[in-house]
Amino acid sequence: MLTRRELLGAAAASFAGSALAQAFPSRPLRLVVPFPPGGTGDVQARVIGEHMSRTLGQPVLVENKPGAGTIIGSAQVAQAPADGHTLLLMANSFVINAKLRGTSLPYHGLKAFEPVACLTNSPQMIAVNSASPWSTFKEWIDAAKAKPDTISYATFGPASTQHIAAEMLVRQAGLRMTYVPFPGGAPAVNAVLAGHVNTVLANVNEIQGFVEAGKMRALAVTTPQRLASLPDVPTVAESGLPGYEASAWFGLCAPAGTPKDVVAKIARAAIGALGDPEIRKKLVGVGLEPYAMDPAQFSAHIDDQYARYSKVIDEAGIKA
Repeated sequence: MLTRRELLGAAAASFAGSALAQAFPSRPLRLVVPFPPGGTGDVQARVIGEHMSRTLGQPVLVENKPGAGTIIGSAQVAQAPADGHTLLLMANSFVINAKLRGTSLPYHGLKAFEPVACLTNSPQMIAVNSASPWSTFKEWIDAAKAKPDTISYATFGPASTQHIAAEMLVRQAGLRMTYVPFPGGAPAVNAVLAGHVNTVLANVNEIQGFVEAGKMRALAVTTPQRLASLPDVPTVAESGLPGYEASAWFGLCAPAGTPKDVVAKIARAAIGALGDPEIRKKLVGVGLEPYAMDPAQFSAHIDDQYARYSKVIDEAGIKA
């Protein structure tokens, strides 16, 4: 049985949270992007943030804080007041860091943040040089099985989203291949163009132009369905590895303890932006797919991704 004092306290707390949500936002929002300016993370933060500004009635100011594999920017947001005025653009790297670095992080991993909304999905592609002897994903797989360790693959990495996506594929297919890490997606693609590496797994927007120019051959995309922009390129799942899916996703989160009503208000503004045709057009133009999830859905997605990445990281012995 609750006492009268406890009931009054609960009612007061509920009223305070509701009042905070109604007053929110009371000043400009700070959206920390833990990536350099000009990339897909930065572009979407500015495009979506501008639309959110109109909905929330306060500017959403994008602040680039790259470094340490997104840890620098993430730590700043984790230490900010939990009032909804400071947000983080998070990605797969957030989950990977939580697994690989654990207690060495300057914040409490997954527990340091409140999921707000998933925003976009950055499809990945597996491609080879146009002079390659493999025309399809199946031919590439068959060649790798016939001659273990003779086919090489490049990604941005190690311990990157692309590296782990490639490890998932290699392990599910039962392959033995040579991994060649590069400091970014563009250098990895260039290595395949130059013939130094056989295969690359990278963001679609880093490869698509070369495919359209006839310099590279797309074998498969890593998304659950084919992409509208590349309808003739099959998925990995339909090419012989059922259930395979790996994409780089982006979303918003706030410091842990941010009131639920405030989180819900930010989520509505973010998801509302994704419903705007002009915003969707701009996102697709930089190789992103709208991938809206509300706080509960996004929280479940993060937990699922953590479990998936943890399994691959442990099996492959990937280290930070």
